[in-house]
Amino acid sequence: MRTRLKMTIFKIILIFGTLSIFFSCNGQNKFKNLNSPGKVIPLGETVSKLDQKILLIFQDSNNNLWFGGNDKGVYKYDGKGLVLYTEKDGLIENNIWGIQEDRFGNLYFDTTEGVSKFDGQQFTALDIIENNSGKNEWKLEPNDLWFRMGWNNSGPYRFDGIHLYHLQFPKNEMENEFNSINPNASYNPYSVYYIYKDSKDHMWFGTSNLGIYKYDGSDISWMYENHLTQTPKGGSFGIRSIIEDKDGYIWICNSKYKYKILRDNVKTNDLKQINYQRELGIESKGLERLYFMSMTVDNNGDLWMVTYDNGVWRNKGNELIHYPINDGDTEVLLFSIYKDKQGTLWLGTHNAGVYKYNGESFEKFEL
Repeated sequence: MRTRLKMTIFKIILIFGTLSIFFSCNGQNKFKNLNSPGKVIPLGETVSKLDQKILLIFQDSNNNLWFGGNDKGVYKYDGKGLVLYTEKDGLIENNIWGIQEDRFGNLYFDTTEGVSKFDGQQFTALDIIENNSGKNEWKLEPNDLWFRMGWNNSGPYRFDGIHLYHLQFPKNEMENEFNSINPNASYNPYSVYYIYKDSKDHMWFGTSNLGIYKYDGSDISWMYENHLTQTPKGGSFGIRSIIEDKDGYIWICNSKYKYKILRDNVKTNDLKQINYQRELGIESKGLERLYFMSMTVDNNGDLWMVTYDNGVWRNKGNELIHYPINDGDTEVLLFSIYKDKQGTLWLGTHNAGVYKYNGESFEKFEL
């Protein structure tokens, strides 16, 4: 009798032990499935409209449009829905100053706090090399990406796919003059305001107060002309736009002059100067000299130029055509112009959302 009772108790313990192990294993497997590397956790928040301040537009290799440049994050539009990504999703900072894509389809968001890489599933921050050896890692590889990281860093940042190097410009003769006139300046005269790659893959860097640096893979050269950075109303806005036209001329900030870049740089002191020939560009009839925040060339070779508060100007057959941009009674303040892969032109603004060119005029982009 006692033997049967012991056997019964043993069977009950065995059954409960087996069930316990079964449920425990199932629970562990379920936990692992939720946290396995292959599990994709959707990021971002679905929203119904863009913010009014959208400074930047970018189209990726999958034809998604990205909108950034405010302090609320970056929007992705796939043609159907709009998703907003922010710091809550792993973005290093909500204020975006640049968007690029590498050859593998990864996206990079340039911010004042660093560079965020997005592989379609998660955001990661690029590590920055700030030591003295990194400042001299000037190279020109075809797959490198270049960043500004905001408005107030001395020199650009180069990403070779592994390391993000903070580079340093050679000192030029105007630095001492700047420091004597602006002893308590709140910004760095070497700050990078604009980065441009020309048809030869040479890199151009517009600075806040010290003109333009150019890197051709061998030499870092420099140029400065007062009218390129001084606005018609006075004050310096820095070099914010550089473009190469279909004939190989470089245009910088305004339409008054264009520049033919000659082969050999000119050596003065320790810094080489860009060797160029200045030619007359296009005069704006009846207006003060126009200063352009952003420029692009369309598929027909026409040059399009964006002012801050005086609309868009198009160079067609050596004639400037004006496109006023209005949003009811609101004065639209423009920041950038962008040409997508289909050749469509887009405008980023400070206060009126995004505009799109319909072939005749720019109209507000609505979802």
